Amino acid sequence: MNSHQKTINLLSICRKAGRLVIGFDAVKDAVIKGDVSCVLVTENISPKTLKEIKFFCGNSNTDIVGIDTNSDEMFNLLRKKVVVAAVTDLGFGKKFTELGRLVEKNSAEKDNCKP
Repeated sequence: MNSHQKTINLLSICRKAGRLVIGFDAVKDAVIKGDVSCVLVTENISPKTLKEIKFFCGNSNTDIVGIDTNSDEMFNLLRKKVVVAAVTDLGFGKKFTELGRLVEKNSAEKDNCKP
């Protein structure tokens, strides 16, 4: 099984376990409260949204993990078009960190903000 399929399966399990927060505002609130293990961002996240996520995750020292899915695949899985999600379980967060790639929180590159 490739890492893309593992990521999809883990997202599904995490969602069913109630350990996935989806949507920008809900993720932002959860990060500020300190209830988040890591924040997941898709491949097609906009630079503006990624910049905002980097800001509030940087302030709370929360890892941002780029996963190899896009918003269409997230829609098929979660029935909601999502580019950002948060994991509230340490075990799931650790596994997503292994499968994905960490995104720099305070990147010097302002124009090219791809995860």
